[in-house]
Amino acid sequence: MAVTYFDKENYIRKPEWLKVNLPTGDNFKDLRDNMRQKGLATVCEEAKCPNISECWSSRTATVMILGDTCTRACKFCHVKTGNPKGFINHTEIENTSQMVAMMSLRYIVITSVDRDDLEDHGAGHFAAVIRRVNTDHPETKVEVLIPDFAGDEVRMRVLGDSNPFVIAQNIETVRRLTHPVRDIRAGYDKTMSCLKFYKDNYPHIQTKTSIMVGLGEEWAEIQETLEDARAAGVDIVTFGQYLQPSKRHLDVKRYYTPEEFDELKRMALKLGFKFVASGPLVRSSYKAGDFLDYVESTQSK
Repeated sequence: MAVTYFDKENYIRKPEWLKVNLPTGDNFKDLRDNMRQKGLATVCEEAKCPNISECWSSRTATVMILGDTCTRACKFCHVKTGNPKGFINHTEIENTSQMVAMMSLRYIVITSVDRDDLEDHGAGHFAAVIRRVNTDHPETKVEVLIPDFAGDEVRMRVLGDSNPFVIAQNIETVRRLTHPVRDIRAGYDKTMSCLKFYKDNYPHIQTKTSIMVGLGEEWAEIQETLEDARAAGVDIVTFGQYLQPSKRHLDVKRYYTPEEFDELKRMALKLGFKFVASGPLVRSSYKAGDFLDYVESTQSK
């Protein structure tokens, strides 16, 4: 299928509900400086997340490990692409744990770039970070947003055995639009298979996926994607508006209204997902700790 990038003549102006203020405030600046001093990259900055001011000002962040250079080149993502040539910053293990203490976090999201240059695609390093946080901060829940590790079950077991609270892997879009939206090494069936593997082998761990809308998908295709995710045992799903990070990335086909995001949430809940976050500015890790609030509220009933 043809790939369309920035189209000046057909450019769609962002609606009012997508406009956000620039990052400000002492808390935001302090956290940004501390992250840089610790040598930690955040997906908040690298992916130009629209919620960065809200989340960082409330002392919340998603930590990105395994560096800031991805070996894949998805057409929706602003993270830089290249070849890290096997480099791993092992201080990320201690620094991530220190970040939890510094921010007094009860819930942290740890994600990474794809590292196809590594023999284990980074699974071992990912697991080491999770284990360190679990050991140093047993009261803190760890959610991980992970690569597919090329669908290798040995690598996936390394990750699963480190026992995070939530394992997230994003399907991103519907089957028809998987390519060219995602890198050719990613795949719709591969992601669904990985999610099913984690649920089948680690049933006590919650699984999660996310869908971007506005890339040209149809409602029936979204429904099909949700049904496939439920068949894979996925517990949590989020919906967010795709925003073009630069003119080199895919065009936005249309902007969904807040009412349409409400309808997406109803669709997902009707299929049996435990928890759904849906909104124009929602991203996979946005207010991820809300799921913990949901779990605690259901347990108290």
